[in-house]
Amino acid sequence: MEFKIIPADQIATVIPLVKIMAKDNFSDAVLLQRFKEMNTQNYECVGVYVDQQLIAVAGMWFCTRHYSGRSVEVDHVCVDNAIRNQGIGTKLMEWIQTYVKKKGCETIELNTYIENSLSQDFYSRQGFKKLGFHYLKSI
Repeated sequence: MEFKIIPADQIATVIPLVKIMAKDNFSDAVLLQRFKEMNTQNYECVGVYVDQQLIAVAGMWFCTRHYSGRSVEVDHVCVDNAIRNQGIGTKLMEWIQTYVKKKGCETIELNTYIENSLSQDFYSRQGFKKLGFHYLKSI
């Protein structure tokens, strides 16, 4: 298993995995345009590979927040459905923690969908604490 930051020119490779967990059914073209823009905004994406096949991804947004200091917000964590419950998510979160510590981060934040109790249980086991609610309004 290999963990590596996905270069901006290869970001399209994450779209099939992201579509697995995406709540909305955006087209590949819309997702690609958004990922390209994200790559210009303190964003990195880590991929997990087995035999050069991408099996999991997680986005990372780097920032500084008044309540948490230098922080990374982990986004769109997804492990291929065919290999879930094999510890890959745990290894991915461990890799992220080590990686972002080296970049000077003090905290890791993330959001998960309200109805996704499996991910909520997973993140609780990883030591995350529920802090609040994330709201979204289309304008």
